[in-house]
Amino acid sequence: MKKLKKKAAVLAIALLLLVTGCGNSKKEIVLKEYTSEDETVSIQMDESWKVEAVNDESGSEGWISAFTEDDSEGIVVMQLTKSVYGAGVDMDRFKEVIESTYPMSEMEDMEAPSVPGMAVDSAYSCDVTAEGVKGAGRVVYGETDYAFYCILYAVPEMDDQKEEYFKNVCGTFKETAPEIENASTVEATDTIQWFNNTCAVLTAVNGWDYTMFGGLPANDASKQIAQALLADWWEVTDRASADETMDWLLTEGHRISFIEDMEYIGESGVGDVPKEERIDYFLDNFYIDEEEAQNYDIWYSCYEQFGDNALAAWDYSRAMSLLGNYYLAGYYTETEALDKSLEVAQIIQEAFGSWDDFMESYFVGYEYWAEESSQERRGIYEDIKAEADSPYHVDWNLTLEKTW
Repeated sequence: MKKLKKKAAVLAIALLLLVTGCGNSKKEIVLKEYTSEDETVSIQMDESWKVEAVNDESGSEGWISAFTEDDSEGIVVMQLTKSVYGAGVDMDRFKEVIESTYPMSEMEDMEAPSVPGMAVDSAYSCDVTAEGVKGAGRVVYGETDYAFYCILYAVPEMDDQKEEYFKNVCGTFKETAPEIENASTVEATDTIQWFNNTCAVLTAVNGWDYTMFGGLPANDASKQIAQALLADWWEVTDRASADETMDWLLTEGHRISFIEDMEYIGESGVGDVPKEERIDYFLDNFYIDEEEAQNYDIWYSCYEQFGDNALAAWDYSRAMSLLGNYYLAGYYTETEALDKSLEVAQIIQEAFGSWDDFMESYFVGYEYWAEESSQERRGIYEDIKAEADSPYHVDWNLTLEKTW
């Protein structure tokens, strides 16, 4: 039984296609156009195939799935919209998602068919299991400005006729990319970009746009994404829980327990130990391993430099990120989210002297919370700084003012 659950629209457009059959006979296949539920993509397949709609999940509205009446053969067109998931989601990550959903093996490169309007990344022959069909597969990956795509063909046994059929189907691909809706009415300014910079690394990790308040256009799709993210990661489901979480980050967060830990370490006399000897000191006086000793050496040095603000950027950065999410989710209005962002930004600007100082505190906080290296996030920060039009060109000491 298939997992597909709801119908996509099907537009009847007949087209005759002759392909080689058994012996010298020719089989006449009548194609018609199958269109995704959101009408952003269409493709022509055998008119006798039945439509199987995609799982009822956000993000699947741009998928198309059709199979033979006996469920022995089918094609699935999968779409990942860039405006929702962000430019940070690359083709490799998209492939991982597809290949975990539809198990593939014995993958070999093949000549890619022509797909109109799509930059084809790769094409493979493989063994595949797709919606109950187990056998030979052909898969094409590509992208447009609007989305990443995968066209997957599954059949018990492949032959020349079916190869030709798949190539012709790929040649009928058509995308109708919609204009992206954005409910924001606020003009981008240096002050708002300053806000965005405080959480740009996390925004980039999510694959979103760190030049946009909230990271995504404000619309129904991003509203669903933000609500799901807030519920899963923060147990924020409404205005009350949003306010409660924001208050915790601004008044306590993880910096309170960090300060307590650093004060405890300080009482051991580590402050009197030369910095080059501190790792050995931690190993000799605490039940920790080499990696933990190195972490505590970094953390305590940061605590000596910034005092109670040593980890504060971790809490403040997440608070700024949450305010953008609160707006997208509909828990705060855009004005409310920006007003609160200005308030938090002024606290941040007073506590730190530069973007590098702020981010060093953020990385310490990440390591303390995640108990793992911040190397990947440090690399993201350096990459963003190195961009020709880097948002970090906005001066740390910018006069922050209400521009909305």
